[in-house]
Amino acid sequence: MSKNAFAAAVLGAGLGLSCATAFAGEVEWRAHMDAGTAAYQRGDFQTGIARLEAALKEAQAFDERDPRLPLTLNNLALLYTSQGRYADAEPLYRRSLAIWEMALGAEHPNVADSLNNLAFLYRRQKRIGDALTVARRASAILAARFASGARTESGGGLAEQRTKSLEFEQHVGLLYEEAGGRPDALARNGIEALNMTQLARASDTADQVAKMAVRYAAGSDALAQLARQRQDLLERARQIDELLVRESSKPPAQRNAQREARVREEGAASSVAIAALDARLAREFPQYRELTSPEPLALGASQKLLAADEALVALLVAGDESFLWVVRRNEALFERLSVKRSELDALVRELRGQLDLGGTAADKLFTKAFDTATANEIYRRVFAPGEKLLAGARHLIVVPDGALQSLPLGVLVTELPAKPIKEFKDNAAVAWLAKKYAITTLPAVGSLRALRAFARATPGTEPFTGFGDPELSGRGGEARRANLASLFARGAVADVTEVRNLDRLPDIADELRAIGKTLGTRDGSICLGAQATETRVKSMDLTRVRNLAFATHGLTSGDLKGFAEPSLVLTPPAKGTEQDDGMLTASEISQLKLNADWVILSACNTAAADGTPGTEGLSGLAKAFFYAGARSLLVSHWSVSSDAAVALTTRMFEETAKGASKAEALRRSMLALMQSKDKPHMAHPAFWAPFVVVGEGNEGWAQVAGAAPTIPAPRQ
Repeated sequence: MSKNAFAAAVLGAGLGLSCATAFAGEVEWRAHMDAGTAAYQRGDFQTGIARLEAALKEAQAFDERDPRLPLTLNNLALLYTSQGRYADAEPLYRRSLAIWEMALGAEHPNVADSLNNLAFLYRRQKRIGDALTVARRASAILAARFASGARTESGGGLAEQRTKSLEFEQHVGLLYEEAGGRPDALARNGIEALNMTQLARASDTADQVAKMAVRYAAGSDALAQLARQRQDLLERARQIDELLVRESSKPPAQRNAQREARVREEGAASSVAIAALDARLAREFPQYRELTSPEPLALGASQKLLAADEALVALLVAGDESFLWVVRRNEALFERLSVKRSELDALVRELRGQLDLGGTAADKLFTKAFDTATANEIYRRVFAPGEKLLAGARHLIVVPDGALQSLPLGVLVTELPAKPIKEFKDNAAVAWLAKKYAITTLPAVGSLRALRAFARATPGTEPFTGFGDPELSGRGGEARRANLASLFARGAVADVTEVRNLDRLPDIADELRAIGKTLGTRDGSICLGAQATETRVKSMDLTRVRNLAFATHGLTSGDLKGFAEPSLVLTPPAKGTEQDDGMLTASEISQLKLNADWVILSACNTAAADGTPGTEGLSGLAKAFFYAGARSLLVSHWSVSSDAAVALTTRMFEETAKGASKAEALRRSMLALMQSKDKPHMAHPAFWAPFVVVGEGNEGWAQVAGAAPTIPAPRQ
């Protein structure tokens, strides 16, 4: 863990505290604290220490329960630690801890923060055993908090959990160091470390996967509808909270008392409705609470959810240290990697710059060979340490972290090419990771349980429905990308004129027809041109559809302000309304009712939130489709060449028709594209590599693994 990263987090968080009671030297105390912080941040540690020592003298007037006292003790101890004055720092940390315990109780999160500060000190002193002891107590406090009612299901709990990632990362590092390279100790500590990693990476997308899965686990349509209704009410409650904060924060002249009162009334009504649903779910579906607030998936439980030819690969990319887990049915590996977050960011950024057809990479693509050396370096530093456990595996289930969330892992290179790449066709001979494994991405380790233990209901019976080829007036373009800024310049309803001016994409209709032909769909299930509208999407009964596809522009919101959301472009109406403006947004997608085995988003950049290396999680589109009821998604990491997308998706469904799993079908489709004789440029990974399978990529795993785990039966 980075000393500066940890210190900055602790110092910044501490100075945010306040106290209701004043004391005689408050002005002087605050001046010393502010000056000490400023000195620390500019690297003047001696001045910082002197000013915080002065602040502590002023604080002698504190009541023992005043939060400013442990704050001062903590921050001074932090500066002592940064200068190696460990003997001076420890008693201050211990006194701060004692005050928090006395004032707030032994299980308060402030106590956990103090324990983690002490663990940080002990780690600097190489007192790894002592550090691990207090880190375990701190993590237990935080884990209990996030698993209990203190964690709100409307998103606030996940946000709070993410603020504690440094603490859980430190715990993982201590577990590795305490093992001292001993195989038996690494095996033992790796079990605990995998739990801590899951706590360190709270995922909104994984939360949506869990909510989807629990609806399928309900065992009856009525209970599933109750679960969905409660989740929708919680989301609305979150929106009401945000609206109330926005309204009450306006200047007095702009506030509207009547509007605020209506918002408060709606919030109160939502609370009553949620309470009523909770009572009914407690009677009829007692496992609901457990399933919606699950603890980390234990190593042994994850192993039972794997087929013999599968490997679960999980990563934790921290500031100064990173970790790898490889889990097979009968063994597991816990290893520290020789790559820092900043190094991985730089490596992934270099590769991404050569792959995205929507930016400057399109020019570079034809003048410079793909950087197989960088792709191989990432493989060697991240995946090669786990090779010994991957023997016999054909399907990798990967939980990426950090910048790797922005890169399809199939582009990594397992061995450097024996000969230089001089022509496009030479790329086909490269040892891509995609040649060796079918790869599925999961947003979190716990998603494996959600998808395989709970989300095993029968999907819809209609084989396919597709929406695409919207009526647009642009001249046509190869990349399925657009920019939301101008479309939503006037507010929440898109400017339909701007939507209509987007480029029409070639070959989309053929792509959807080819998929439909492969799946044997009935007439009327493919909605093209004037039929590909928001109104039609929202009015159809999509719960009957097994495979759902959208082939169009995908628009992201990474650089937007205001109301704009990630969206899929459909045929705009003559006049835009909130119901239909030609833009199917993430929030609208989340309100759809799906029972889909697979949703294909044949558009650009639907995987990462904005395509930037290091971006956390998946796009709002992906999260919304999981929430709506999709078990698996096909999403892209960059602007997709239209003809490549057609070739990939149609071949993929041909392979699934032959019995291949989703992940294996995508792998075969990629290999076929890079071997194209009439289009040798398709061998470049910019064309064959953008798509990834997220969710369940190997639906036949249970037949290979044996008996599936038992699902707790709800009361009917």
